Amino acid sequence: MSTIKENIEKVNERKEAAAKQCGRNGDDILLVGVTKTRSADEINEGIDAGLTDIGENKVQEIMDKYDFVKPVRWHMIGHLQTNKVKYIIDKVSMIHSVDSYKLAEEINKRAGQHGITMDILIQVNSAQEESKFGISTDETEELIRRILENCPNIKIRGLMCIAPFAEDPNDIRVYFAEVKKLYDQYSQIEHERLDFQYLSMGMSHDFEVAILEGSNLIRVGTAIFGERDYSKQK
Repeated sequence: MSTIKENIEKVNERKEAAAKQCGRNGDDILLVGVTKTRSADEINEGIDAGLTDIGENKVQEIMDKYDFVKPVRWHMIGHLQTNKVKYIIDKVSMIHSVDSYKLAEEINKRAGQHGITMDILIQVNSAQEESKFGISTDETEELIRRILENCPNIKIRGLMCIAPFAEDPNDIRVYFAEVKKLYDQYSQIEHERLDFQYLSMGMSHDFEVAILEGSNLIRVGTAIFGERDYSKQK
């Protein structure tokens, strides 16, 4: 049975190979270990093996594990309800899943109360799947504009995309490519609170294709920690 350390090494090898295919350096692609349903001991094992960033889907799991996990950068990657922002605003380094101005307003408010500027990503649902959160590509510019005009305690660091599942990841490349096009477009805008550095695309089953389409942040859980035990999920 593979250890978490061995799995991280394999993921990094795959990341490097995909990066080389498109003339990039694997070190320039941030690996975020997705720790949904994982224990603090498992997470700490991953940190000991080189993980510098971890992503959680649920606020409650961050709250339950935060004090038991070694120093690491936390990312909120799941859907975030406005009434739960206050619980994690001082714990996470970046919120990937901003998909409404209402949520941005709350993040801005809570960040201001803590005297911080919160890094966020705009979640784009390029496939317009009803089962997934995120705004359409057509709505992206308006949301960015409103945040820049009204939310001084937020810095927009890029975009995030969750593509549909496909047996062959090549079948979903178009959705990654569409978000990369937006990313390149908004990267050209000069604004003190818009600093596009992260294109968060790709998970365990499709991160190589996402890298080929320009991703520089991949969110990998199963390929590192194994299949999830959903009975542990709150």
